[in-house]
Amino acid sequence: MNVKLKEKISESLSAVLPITGIVLMLSVFLIPMELGSVVMFLTGALMLIIGMGFFQLGAEMAMTPIGEGVGVQISKMQKLLTVLLTGFLMGVIITVSEPDLQVLAGQVPSVPNEVLILTVALGVGFFLALAIVRIRYKISLSMLLIVCYLVLILVSMFVPKEFLAVAFDSGGVTTGPMTVPFIMAMGVGLASMRSDKNAANDSFGLVALSSVGPILAVLILGCFFKPTEAAYSLTDVATVVTTQDVARVFAQGLPLYAKEVLISLVPILWVFLIFQWMTHRYHGVQIKRIVIGFGYTYIGLVLFLCGANVGFAPVGAYLGKELAAVSFRWILVPIGALIGYYIVKAEPAIQVLNHQVEAVTNGAISVKMMNRCMQIGVAASVGLAMLRVLTGISIQWFVIPGYIIALVLSRMVPDIFIGIAFDSGGVASGPMTSTLLLPLSIGVCEALGGNLMTDAFGVVALVALTPLIAIQLMGLVYKAKTAKKTQTVPAAIADDCDMIVDLEEGE
Repeated sequence: MNVKLKEKISESLSAVLPITGIVLMLSVFLIPMELGSVVMFLTGALMLIIGMGFFQLGAEMAMTPIGEGVGVQISKMQKLLTVLLTGFLMGVIITVSEPDLQVLAGQVPSVPNEVLILTVALGVGFFLALAIVRIRYKISLSMLLIVCYLVLILVSMFVPKEFLAVAFDSGGVTTGPMTVPFIMAMGVGLASMRSDKNAANDSFGLVALSSVGPILAVLILGCFFKPTEAAYSLTDVATVVTTQDVARVFAQGLPLYAKEVLISLVPILWVFLIFQWMTHRYHGVQIKRIVIGFGYTYIGLVLFLCGANVGFAPVGAYLGKELAAVSFRWILVPIGALIGYYIVKAEPAIQVLNHQVEAVTNGAISVKMMNRCMQIGVAASVGLAMLRVLTGISIQWFVIPGYIIALVLSRMVPDIFIGIAFDSGGVASGPMTSTLLLPLSIGVCEALGGNLMTDAFGVVALVALTPLIAIQLMGLVYKAKTAKKTQTVPAAIADDCDMIVDLEEGE
């Protein structure tokens, strides 16, 4: 086996095992599951581990170099209009290729799928162009985010409450496993052409602004459509008796996701071919490596999405329904927090972000630090999501204060933490959130007889929110430690000078 692939699969194993263990423990001690359902879940977990390993290697070999190349080329463009059009087209093409968006479109009632997908794609395209201009002209990310989120909060006041959760969810699902590696690498490529001291800081923030676009676009769309009920239908755990039954169920799902991922990859493949034809940037070995990377990405996403949707999603819905039926249903809050703490490491795009952060900061912000902060943030968000389902509290009471806190913190932390924090919010809410946490939330809501549109939806939005606060709090700690070290060094130098003076006087 390829040594690098073996390393990536090993990382995936350590990421998926904890959440697998939690579900198995729940099935043993709290919510009994049929043996067939457990086998389906474990098979899905195995596919997740292998798929995540292939995907990470594929993103490293293909998405990252293409994104960086496009970023470098855009930074060389002289005309602002050309820059804006290129950024806009890149945003639209990449968004349409995101598998998570197809899932969201099928869940929103009263809005045709094509209308929602186009609306979200236009939102991402516009804000990606804005993000590129920000890097080009060194505009403050903090100030830009404050303006954007204040506009979001203002617009949200005029949108029907049934549409709010879906709108904020759309910002999370748009920045998924297909878009994140490409957009992040694009930011690195754009910033690499600058020689100023803030270039590394400005390489982050593209995902953050790209997440704002779809939220604003769907909020505006909500002013014209009036959804009253959710179209989401939960899938029951397949009834299996033998190992052949398990193989048959997954074999039926594989062609569907193989087609879905192929459709998603084709636009990015076209971007690569056109870009290569126009610039001749890559040669021989590089082209071969990128083509192999596309193959790894394809295999990885097919296995990952099939494992998540066929093996994990039905179990999530089942656990939600059963946990809501127990007499001490408030246990959902700590169980949700525990699942959130461990599930974030199983998001494929999270590891891409964390390794990129470690590389750009030369290890000052490590993968371990990022993982820990993201885990704490997502644990809090899933706990709050379960609290919302149980109580029916409007998502506005969580989202608006949360974003205000995040924006206030953005004026207090070092610049690099702002981009990383707001990027992490979009990255945290990926396919694992939509295939395990959302069905879990909907299962609970259905069991309690709640309103799916107002109570169950919104878990993706909360998962996208809390990392913003957690990462920036880490930035405050980092800032305090750095300041302390800065004060300690001059004090030590002063002590040494006093000692020298004393010695000279003694002579």
